[in-house]
Order: sequence, then structure tokens, then C-alpha cells
Amino acid sequence: MFTALDLDTLQFGDPRVLWLLLLPAVLLLAWARQVIVRRRDARRLRATRQVPTHERFPFFGASLFWLFVTLATTLLIVALAQPRVVASFIRTGGADIVILLDGSASMHVKDVGSGDRWARAVRFLRVLGDSLSWDNDRIALSLFAHIATPQVRLTRDPNTYFFFLDHLAAGSPFRLEDDTTWDTNIALGITWGLRIIEKDQEIRGPSQNAKLFVLISDGQSWSGTVEESLKAARTRGVPVFVVGVGSDIGGIIPDPKRTELDPEPPIVSKLDRASLRAIAVAGSGEYFELDRGSDLDLANRLIDAARRRATASQSEPVLRDVYWQFLAAAAICAVAAAFFLRDRTELWIEAIAAALTLAIVASILG
Repeated sequence: MFTALDLDTLQFGDPRVLWLLLLPAVLLLAWARQVIVRRRDARRLRATRQVPTHERFPFFGASLFWLFVTLATTLLIVALAQPRVVASFIRTGGADIVILLDGSASMHVKDVGSGDRWARAVRFLRVLGDSLSWDNDRIALSLFAHIATPQVRLTRDPNTYFFFLDHLAAGSPFRLEDDTTWDTNIALGITWGLRIIEKDQEIRGPSQNAKLFVLISDGQSWSGTVEESLKAARTRGVPVFVVGVGSDIGGIIPDPKRTELDPEPPIVSKLDRASLRAIAVAGSGEYFELDRGSDLDLANRLIDAARRRATASQSEPVLRDVYWQFLAAAAICAVAAAFFLRDRTELWIEAIAAALTLAIVASILG
């Protein structure tokens, strides 16, 4: 209970109470005056009185009772001001994670257990959202195929994020009937991710959060000038982490336009692991793969990777209440005062003070 307090970091939750310290200050001055008068009288008596034995006068006499009462009152007032000290510091640098989700035709392949690749990716995004703190962390979501369509700008509102995931769970907004769906323009997806960050800076100003792209794709038949977009991301200091979805076995891409008379064989899509790893390396990030471990572990690794890259993360103090230490010290002073009681009046004074202290403590705990 009586651990050492770092008084350099002492703060008060209710400093308005501290003005009451004027009362014990006045009492302390009166006590000091009483001691001075007592010592002066003792010297005068020694000089004027003649007794057969050596007469002793206690240095403080009964005044020690009032000294300890004054100290107990002082400590009680300090406790009422809710003293706190800095116990530790926490880093508050958050993460700005921009999700770049592939919505092309190959994401409709069912080679990942239940559902297709799109549904598997959406399930992982739910885990990622649940793993964020949402206090300092923000998330954005953009879809891409041949074109890119931002869905959620950088936000700290989990309701917005999960609202869009609920609507995307039914399937990719890029229809298989559209020719543009049959293209995976990863370069455009990264470019739109940079635009999301730029637009956020225009609206809210520079963010202290670390930036991170999370590209979720099967890498099948991708096009676009990926190297140029990756160079732009590196220039902005935004690493590209890649999460592969799919399998080596692959599966047939469903084609609503295909008929039984179509001479061309159906298109088979497999996870293009080599290309996705190359993108992760060129983007100064890492490559991961769904179903190689738990989704929760992968989500935490992505979030930790973003926070480790925070270049301007701030530290905030963690405060610890220490009013109990002051209350305990006040109680000790009150008990010590009882050893110097000399008459019934002082006993009643201490009893009333003890009852008042108990009432104040009860109100604090209530």
C-alpha cells in the first residue's frame, strides 16, 4: 500500500478542494506559535523558580496532539482532491488500414471450403474489423476489378465498416455478365488506395497513424502498370501487404454467358502465389495466405505491422489513483494523536473528527 510515489507526476482529479488546505496551514502556524510560547515560558520558569529538584519541561508537551490532528486533516484534504500519479506510459499511435479487395470474376471460384473466394475474404475482413481498437485505428475499403470503386473512406466508426460488409456478403458488386469484371487491375486498386489517403488529408489534415495497404486477391490474370503504382505507394511510405485467397487446385470461373455449344473450354483459376509474393516484396510488405493459420492471428499481425511503422506515435500517461495512501497516512496520524491525549475535551475532539472522516470516506466510496 505504501509504495513510493513519484511526486513529480502528482496530479489531482478535483484540485478545487485544495483551497481547504488554508485551514491546516493556519492551525500549523497557531501550533508553532504555541510551541514558541511554551519554550519561552519554560526558560522563564527555570530562571525564576527555585525548587529542590531539577525540574523538567517536555519540549512539546500536550501540543503533539494538535500537531498530529493538523497533519491528519492535511492528508485528508489531499485525499479528497483525488491525487493521481503516472504509473506508466502507453503508445497511442494508431493504424490507418486501407483494404484493397479484389472483386474480379476469379473471386467467384469455389475452392476455399464453404462459399467462394469472395465470401472467404469478407469473413476475414469481419475478423480484422473485430481486432481493431477503433479508438485510434481507422479503416477504409475499396474494391477493384477492371475499375475501382471505393466503398468506405477512412473511418473510426465500426458501424459504417460492418454495414458495408453486411451488404457485400451477398457477393461482389462486379457482375459476371460485365466484361470489365473479367480483369484484375491491381495497379488501379493501389492507385485508388492512395487517393483515399490523399482525400482524407485534404478533409482532416495529416494523420499521425501509420498507413498500410492490405491487398486481398487471388492474383489471377492481373493487369495494369503495377510497378508504377507500387513505386507511388513506396514514395508515400505506404507498404503493401498482400493476402492471397484461393488454392493451388483452383476451380472453374462461373460464366453466365457460356453455353453447352461453346467450343472454348471453361476458364480455370488458380491462386497466383508467385505474382502476389512479388507484389508484396516490391511494395515493402509481406505476403500472407488465408487458411494458412487462424484469421485472428493474421488480423493481429497486420495491425501490429501497421503500428510498428508509426513514425510519430505519441505516448500517453496511465494515471493511478493514490488517495488510499493519503487516507491511510491520515488514519495513522489520527491514531498517533490519541497517544498524546491529556483531557476529555481532546478526546471528544478526536472522536468527532474520526466520525467526520468516516463520513467523508463513505461518500467518496459511494
